[in-house]
Amino acid sequence: MSSKFQATISSDSVVIDIVERHPNFPEIVQSVLTQIVKQKNLDQLREYGGVEGLASSLKTNLKHGINGDFYIQSSYLNPNRYDGGSIFVTVFVVTAISAIVKFRQNRRFVKLSKVSNNIQVDVLRNGGEQKVSRFEIVVGDVVCLNNGDQVPADGLFIGGHSLLVDESSMIAETNPVEVDLSHNHNNPFLFSDTKVTSGNGRMLVTSVGMNTTWGEIITISIDSNEHTPLKYKLNKLTSSIGKVVLSVAFLVQVILLIRYFTGNQKDMNGNAEYNGSKTIAYDILNSVFDIIAAPVTILVDAIQGGLPVAVTLSLAHSMKRMMSDHAMVGKLSACETMGFATTICADKTGTLTLNQMKVTTFWLGQDCIEEKGISSVATSVVELLHHGIGLNTTGSVNMSASGFEFEFSGSPTEKAILSWAVSELNLDMEGLKQSGEILHVEAFNSTKKQSGVLMRNKEQNIINLHIKGGAEMVLAMCSNYYDVSGTIKVLDDDERKIFDGIIQGKAASSLRCIAFAHKQVPEEENEEGKNQIEGNCLTLLGLVGLMDACRPGVKEAVQEFQYEGVNVKMVTGDNIFTARAIATECGILKPNQDMESGAVVLGEQFRNYTLEERMEKVNNISVMARASPRDKLLMVQCLKQKDHVVAVIGDGTNDVPALKEADIGLSMGQGTEVAKECSDIVILDDSFGSVATVLRWGRCVCTNVQKFIQLQLTLTVATLAINFVVSVSTGEVPLSAVELVWVNLIINTSGALALATEKPTKELMGKPPVGRTKQLITNVMWRNLLSQALYQTAVLLTLQFKGEAIFKVSANVNDTLILNVLALCQVFNVIFLWKLENKNVFEGIHKNHLFLVIIGVTIAVQVVVVEFLKKVAGTERLNWWQWGVCVGFALVSRPIGWVVKWIPVPQKPFLLHPCHPPISHTSFSLTPLELDPASG
Repeated sequence: MSSKFQATISSDSVVIDIVERHPNFPEIVQSVLTQIVKQKNLDQLREYGGVEGLASSLKTNLKHGINGDFYIQSSYLNPNRYDGGSIFVTVFVVTAISAIVKFRQNRRFVKLSKVSNNIQVDVLRNGGEQKVSRFEIVVGDVVCLNNGDQVPADGLFIGGHSLLVDESSMIAETNPVEVDLSHNHNNPFLFSDTKVTSGNGRMLVTSVGMNTTWGEIITISIDSNEHTPLKYKLNKLTSSIGKVVLSVAFLVQVILLIRYFTGNQKDMNGNAEYNGSKTIAYDILNSVFDIIAAPVTILVDAIQGGLPVAVTLSLAHSMKRMMSDHAMVGKLSACETMGFATTICADKTGTLTLNQMKVTTFWLGQDCIEEKGISSVATSVVELLHHGIGLNTTGSVNMSASGFEFEFSGSPTEKAILSWAVSELNLDMEGLKQSGEILHVEAFNSTKKQSGVLMRNKEQNIINLHIKGGAEMVLAMCSNYYDVSGTIKVLDDDERKIFDGIIQGKAASSLRCIAFAHKQVPEEENEEGKNQIEGNCLTLLGLVGLMDACRPGVKEAVQEFQYEGVNVKMVTGDNIFTARAIATECGILKPNQDMESGAVVLGEQFRNYTLEERMEKVNNISVMARASPRDKLLMVQCLKQKDHVVAVIGDGTNDVPALKEADIGLSMGQGTEVAKECSDIVILDDSFGSVATVLRWGRCVCTNVQKFIQLQLTLTVATLAINFVVSVSTGEVPLSAVELVWVNLIINTSGALALATEKPTKELMGKPPVGRTKQLITNVMWRNLLSQALYQTAVLLTLQFKGEAIFKVSANVNDTLILNVLALCQVFNVIFLWKLENKNVFEGIHKNHLFLVIIGVTIAVQVVVVEFLKKVAGTERLNWWQWGVCVGFALVSRPIGWVVKWIPVPQKPFLLHPCHPPISHTSFSLTPLELDPASG
């Protein structure tokens, strides 16, 4: 119930009556109605048109009485209840929509997790290795574990070599744990969902499913404190809007209090409401309470209820489209963060290349064997190669079920070398295992880039050390080499230059070069405690070149990234020549770029830079070769400190630290389970082009959010200006809380949903990324929203002060016109925002049927509210002419927007303020991390 104060002045006293409007008949003053009968005031009765006129105002039929339903409904639909109800509706709608969307996403995550967790595991059954789902493993199974695998169940270690397991998912310890049966490390225990970081082995399954240790402690963790760039910018924007609105509300309150206590606040009869000491304290208190309550309506502007709903809807829509484009999104926030990406750090093997290795060249000594044939190689050298390949491996060779062909398992590099050895060197793995005894194994080491095995030849009773690894690394440990005839020759400086040239030639041809070497170990050096592998004074056995072709579409995707303003860097463990050749083939490097320009560096170089040097050079680096996990991690950290939003793409164990540290971690579907577990997005089709698709949708999310922010701020600025001007001028707030909530939440949320349906466009992708520090609200947005807000303010103020006189309508109809014009302006503003910078906003709009449907439904709902919900919304029905006026005012925003887009704006933001979200870093213990040789 609204109240007014009326002062009646007599000779001896001042009587201040509270003028109360009847709750069901706003045009009737309750006190006057009471006094007409109490004081028998015929003059006042005549002012109401006599008994018949008063009955008409009271909506009473003198023959049939009142409409009882009207009074019953009115008691429940009292506008004193609207403000509280509007707040309830706001909270309920925002919470409900967010909850429904998140519930649907969680259900989708559950379905996807069932697919992603359906890991294929190698088990020994019926005398051979078989691949089965982890859900089909039973107690008693023997599971084969290799580097990068996820342990599928609880069990016991029964054999293997140098098995290191990451148990950080079970305990707080981040260092990998060694699992073996030796007296020094008597730890045969393996736990479900831990990860193999190095070596290989076999385990006996003792528990599966919920009976495992992991099954007992499994929990769902949600990172609620995650600071994504968009989330940070939106929180800062919302906070800024709240501060401005709060300041305006406080200013209005101060002005109204000054107006009241200075006697400038008039009642409906034109008398001052405050007359100093003549006004009683109770009346003053009531007036002050009314003044304090008035700015509350202004505070509704600060409730950006539609903003989180719009972001959630946009993210959900883009995530659904990403799923259809073969990208499994693990975190909803990854969709938005990808749109801010400025730099992509990509691994080579399995990411830029197919990770399908094939041996294409073999050099023994200084001779290319393809030219002479394998028959020209001495038998003794071939036998040594058999031992060096067949025993120093994490792969295996088995006869297929048909019995006519071999099946190879292991990493792509191991499979390629084993396949070549079986087909070209006639390697017999079964016979080799019987003739050779393995004494000690050193698994592949990411720092040394090699693996080794110490074995005893049972037939000759001699002990040999065999080393396999990166060609330049192994060559550095050799002092001799074999030629084709089996003769051992000294590897002097001149010969070493020749071999260096061979290795560089293979690398320049995009080949990965692997070397084999050996040396005979005296029996006395194999005593207990002295059987550790020491690589020096070796004899080079041979070199193989492995081809790993680039993925189809990689070059086109890299060019697209560069067009979109995103830098692509390749970080690989391969040697510098192979890395440079692949980077050039993929378009990451230009043909004329070299090491002198700083575009290509070695991991060791980067590691040894000072912090200042790394920060200075990191932007210019395009390729980092021979990179260790620590080097990749350092690069990501440096880029983040340089305010880049970094995406890391990798599929190997060595990519895990960088994947966790990056703003967005992506991995390929064929990557190791460790890498996929640490990634935010998994590219299911293993296509590098799908990464570009993910970026496009992320960028589209960012732009759609910017469009909605412009829509929201236009409304906020306009309503804030109207409420401020009118409340200061008249002491009343023209737009009620219900009206503000309706336009703010319903109209703008439907507009956000419409804007979220737009697909990525070429014009959108041609813009530079927003990044971590750039302003979310651009100068173009300020230009557009201020022009629209000023127009809306001018129109609505005109209607507020002159609408009744101009259009010859009542106060209630004029209020409805104001609400209708405001709502329709927002609807047409959505169409105006379809293209932020294009002058032709209708370009392609007819192809987006969902957008047109949402706009049509929104207009229809507005018509229903105005024409049929009078009792709820407090509106009056409008005739066709009045509807035409409202639509006309809304349509004028289109030419204004078209003209405004011709106005150029500077690139430098109008408002400069720090916009730097906190950067978090993850701590890793990298020293003991042993990696897959194929994960370069």
